[in-house]
Amino acid sequence: MSAPSSPAQEPTGDPNRGIITACVMLATVMNSLDTTIANVALPHMQGSVSASADQITWVLTSYIVAAAIMTPMSGWLAGRFGRKTVFMISIAGFTAASALCGAATSLAQIVGFRLLQGLFGAALVPLSQAVLMDIYPPKEQGSAMAMWGMGALLGPIVGPALGGWLTDNFNWGWVFYINLPFGILAFLGVSAFIHDRKADIPTPIDIMGFGLLGTAIGAFQLFLDRGESQAWFESTEIWIEATVAGLALFLFVVHTLTTDRPFLPRGLFTDRSFVSATAFGFFIGILLFSTLALLPPMMEVLLGYPVVTTGIVSAPRGVGTWLAMFLVGRLVNYFDPRAIIVVGLLVSASALTGMTHYSLTMNSSLIVWTGVFQGFGIGLIFVPLTILAFGTLNPIYRADGAGVFTLARNLGSSAGISIMQALHTENTQKVHAALVERLRPDNPVAQTLHAPYSLTNPAGLAALDGEATRQASMVAYVDDFKLMAIVALLLIPTLLLMRNSKRGLADDQHILAD
Repeated sequence: MSAPSSPAQEPTGDPNRGIITACVMLATVMNSLDTTIANVALPHMQGSVSASADQITWVLTSYIVAAAIMTPMSGWLAGRFGRKTVFMISIAGFTAASALCGAATSLAQIVGFRLLQGLFGAALVPLSQAVLMDIYPPKEQGSAMAMWGMGALLGPIVGPALGGWLTDNFNWGWVFYINLPFGILAFLGVSAFIHDRKADIPTPIDIMGFGLLGTAIGAFQLFLDRGESQAWFESTEIWIEATVAGLALFLFVVHTLTTDRPFLPRGLFTDRSFVSATAFGFFIGILLFSTLALLPPMMEVLLGYPVVTTGIVSAPRGVGTWLAMFLVGRLVNYFDPRAIIVVGLLVSASALTGMTHYSLTMNSSLIVWTGVFQGFGIGLIFVPLTILAFGTLNPIYRADGAGVFTLARNLGSSAGISIMQALHTENTQKVHAALVERLRPDNPVAQTLHAPYSLTNPAGLAALDGEATRQASMVAYVDDFKLMAIVALLLIPTLLLMRNSKRGLADDQHILAD
């Protein structure tokens, strides 16, 4: 998939490293902002482009899937064309796609432009880390990576509040236009101050393997995104998408096992800890990003929060993650990483259990504190999971392993958003039907209805139906949170499949949660 790195001298520092660091951080912040800034604007986008609740989530999943498919290509592209060239193209393409997203006037346009964002943005994180590792000497690389991690976490912390403010004071397009100044400054800085090393001579890329894997992922995501609206397997389209995804995955596995130079090295899958941690990361993606996608519509549509309030209430979740990652960097030196992950899963499950107490009459403090605890729990998981994934992996596979590890987590994120939204839509319909079924004149409770509700006039019936829909939607959200809490607890036994090894920890500090 990617060429093995040629021997290189250890970096001794760069006279322009302060400016280069600032440019790299701009690219990192720009990329990390897009993981959360658009979430709070989803209800406004939905109305603007006349999309349904499940369709508007394509704005999130299209970006994640495109980035997931292209991330494993980053190493090969940098080796083939040079790191600086690929970095500049990625920044320019991401910035241009952001402008197109902001100007989109239909669902098809915004989903298409988000795909472009994901394709160009996939290389920003791994290349940002690689550039910093190049310009800092070994004794300062730990501090450089810690600084990079702060930038990567800045987006999730300020993204919701910034997205809410921009949407409220301008329009939802500005959650994408905000990337333009970051992108332009980062592009100018990279072009002026980064001096590219000579490109490696990469091994030929396995186009067949890449094509089969991309087809499997794309068809699988379409299957999830379209399933609810097409009545799942009652639709020919869904059968086609499921068949294509399954067949492409099967052919990819066969091709990987039989070709001389597979897209994903076979050696990756002989390490039990790496395989287990990668599969584990898939489910962590579900727990993290599903919640981020579900909460903004719940707050704005059901609770009536202004978009700015939604952003402010969502921001503390990122603060919880930041605090946990600050703490866990010290804990991993003294405790078994698996034990830290168990604590993270228990904290996350407790937070999700607290979210099952959400109601239409709650105040925002419950959302804030459950968000902080869930963010803290997730933050306790990322670094120890990275250590477990790469601690026993052969060093020659680390670059490829980083791409696969990120691919699995991103795929889990996109799949989780689609699955939870589909479950929410389906459960809302079921609960609504059960509530309305009891609203009959012979029901004593129905006889106590007062304005604006009524069973005898159209306006009263419409108001009653609207309230039943609100109640049903909240119950469906609670059911989603309950399911995620169960998933978090069921993940705990799977940690026994991973071996505790801290070998290579110092080398792998740069492969943190991106």
